[in-house]
Amino acid sequence: MALNNSFRTTDRLPVVPAPVLDALAEAGSPFTLADAVPEPQDAPALRWGILGAGGIANVFATDVPARSSGRIVAVASRDHARAQAFADAHPDAGKGQPVRAHGSYEALVNDPDVDAVYIATPHNFHCEQALLALEAGKPVLVEKSFARNAAEARRVFAAARAANLFVMEAMWTRFLPGQVLLRALASSGALGELRYVRAEHFQSLLHVERLNRLDLAGGALLDLGVYSVSFVHSLLGAPTSVTAVGRLSEAGVDVDEVIAMAYPGACATAASGMAAASNTAAEVVGTRGRVILPTQFYRPSALQIVLGGGHDAQRYEWDATFDGGFQFQAAEVARCIAAGRTESETMPWGETLAVLETMDEARRRLGVAYPGE
Repeated sequence: MALNNSFRTTDRLPVVPAPVLDALAEAGSPFTLADAVPEPQDAPALRWGILGAGGIANVFATDVPARSSGRIVAVASRDHARAQAFADAHPDAGKGQPVRAHGSYEALVNDPDVDAVYIATPHNFHCEQALLALEAGKPVLVEKSFARNAAEARRVFAAARAANLFVMEAMWTRFLPGQVLLRALASSGALGELRYVRAEHFQSLLHVERLNRLDLAGGALLDLGVYSVSFVHSLLGAPTSVTAVGRLSEAGVDVDEVIAMAYPGACATAASGMAAASNTAAEVVGTRGRVILPTQFYRPSALQIVLGGGHDAQRYEWDATFDGGFQFQAAEVARCIAAGRTESETMPWGETLAVLETMDEARRRLGVAYPGE
């Protein structure tokens, strides 16, 4: 099927309830969805090269060319046949040009037609591959978790700073309409002072081989828990203390965990696991309101917003349904590169480091260490 390059995601977003917009305005933070969530089709055009040919790379190669101004020009795998199969499976991703298949990562990062590199390989490869792309002079979008640990992330950011090149963690959820509105409500004071945040992310993934391998930085935390931890950080920032309980497999990877985080005046829990599925719900509780994300908090299709308390509480629901998802982060990368920025204000380097530091401490308490750490 040919791509519809006139597809505009933001034109299809439902209207935010007027009382919610009024609450934001009264809190001194007037909110306009069109300003807060720029249309991905209006971003500068960017030619992407993808390192890795797995599941999440397929999502990127589907969403980005169909729903943003970007296009895919190349893909690389250590197995050239796999890269070619990926390219053949996305005949429209190049928007009129075939996607080039490379049999090595070095060939892709040195491809002159590639403007930016998206790294979609297992976590243990992220650091070395990000450095490889930066050495070739290419801006990089690195799949989350950005690296195995904060130390590896610091190496990448130091290299990006030295080369004056853009790097961002692909925490795509931060750019989605539902989470953008939620952060506006939280930061404006419309919910009062935040007291509690919770997020859970459980999926049945024990059958996925790489997640059961410690040498590939497997386990629930770096694949699923990163969403929960990053969600908490996006609202409360870095915690003052971190504790964690959970279960490990015989191979030493974390099967599930609950991370508790303390803040001045607030607390939070981030739970994740790969032995069973949950609603993947989240809740944000303030002194003057709360927001519930009943399912898929990382890609919310609905927000239940409660303003006020007691008998005076007013309840609203926003249908935040949209198509795709990865187009928003790709558009952010394109805008930042065009503006000469090395990091995104929405997903800055410091935020990636803080999330990894929280997860490092959680792993320490769980007793999970990856080879070579």
